[in-house]
Amino acid sequence: MRFKKGDKVEFIYRGTLTQGVVTEIRATNHDISYQIVYFGGEKKIWFAERELLSPAPVLKVPQFVADWISRRRQEGYNLIWSISYENNDMPDEMYEWLTSTADNQELFARAWLDGYEVEKEPLYYVKLPISKRNEATDELEVINMCLLLNIQSHETCISGNYRWVEKLKRTGWRSKLTEAQIKDMPEGGAYWQFAVPVRDLEGEDNE
Repeated sequence: MRFKKGDKVEFIYRGTLTQGVVTEIRATNHDISYQIVYFGGEKKIWFAERELLSPAPVLKVPQFVADWISRRRQEGYNLIWSISYENNDMPDEMYEWLTSTADNQELFARAWLDGYEVEKEPLYYVKLPISKRNEATDELEVINMCLLLNIQSHETCISGNYRWVEKLKRTGWRSKLTEAQIKDMPEGGAYWQFAVPVRDLEGEDNE
């Protein structure tokens, strides 16, 4: 069985490639049939498994690529001019991404023509080993502190609770940072050495 309830599928209906969702499955000794809901849930139709296709995966691009596509379209530019290296308005990050590999140039063109989703950037905590004197033993001990960044003022500070600060988002402070945010700080290269993926620390503390 190739599909299950809730799967998106594509099929040819009256000469047009159409997309729907599997809602019912009927299996026999010879074949499997699927009931497909389509046209915004208003219509239903049955198809044999051999008549259905899996939808092509949606292309994913970095946020800065999505921003560039949106900007160029709003300004009325076409694909060729938007991908041209002679475009002096192109941000450095966009230029470096396009010129790094021919695959990115093809991905840009396909995203422009067929649509795309913005890929989620990995997030990191910067856990800094800080020496602190233990008042009870009068000895130095190393504890991990979390680097915090205010994305509005670009100030930094440290805290012992990397999850607590996420409750202060309205004030601009963040503990979950992208690679670019970390490396753009003064001494960002040094901070990057202490970056730990957020997913690796999930469940350590309660928010």
